[in-house]
Amino acid sequence: MFTGIVEELGHVTAVESLDDACRFRLRGPVVTEGAKHGDSIAVNGVCLTVVEHEGDEFTADVMAETLNRSSLGVLAVGSRVNLERPTAVGARLGGHIVQGHVDGTGEVLERKPSENWEIIKISLPADLSRYVVEKGSITVDGISLTVVDAGPDYFTVSLIPTTLDLTTLGLKQPGDPVNLEVDVIAKYVERMLGDRLSSEGATAK
Repeated sequence: MFTGIVEELGHVTAVESLDDACRFRLRGPVVTEGAKHGDSIAVNGVCLTVVEHEGDEFTADVMAETLNRSSLGVLAVGSRVNLERPTAVGARLGGHIVQGHVDGTGEVLERKPSENWEIIKISLPADLSRYVVEKGSITVDGISLTVVDAGPDYFTVSLIPTTLDLTTLGLKQPGDPVNLEVDVIAKYVERMLGDRLSSEGATAK
């Protein structure tokens, strides 16, 4: 489990295309400290498994399913990425509960800078819109953010200078894809209410 609090802005140092997958080598001095084979590291919000670790770099394999459902397929050598290690038991939950399981991708639609923050508008897939509410939580490229405005096919977030400086959202431009993970609690609530309503409907008959 992650919290959506990015630990460092790393970058891709190598990309190896495989038959139905891809192997990335990524550099991140903070997240690789003490890392070992089998550990999990979130890369732009996608939970990946460390295959090899040497110095301040690690490699991770990404299957076709992940490449199809996330924006990792557009990464190239030099691409900047948000990195986060799993949260430790008993640690503060600085953001919100993040699984590292991307639900879909959105696209940066526009940026509106102001003196002390910046508003970013992001497209929202139709099948995810019901989980996104004003002042609710959403994960964008692995960053825990609060929704400012939620529309039927978009949402906006307000970014402080620290987020702009220390994450990929400071670099994204209109047209760029981003990984989205909605609040898992909303999905569980929907499932439980759906089962309950289905049960009540069956009983009424």
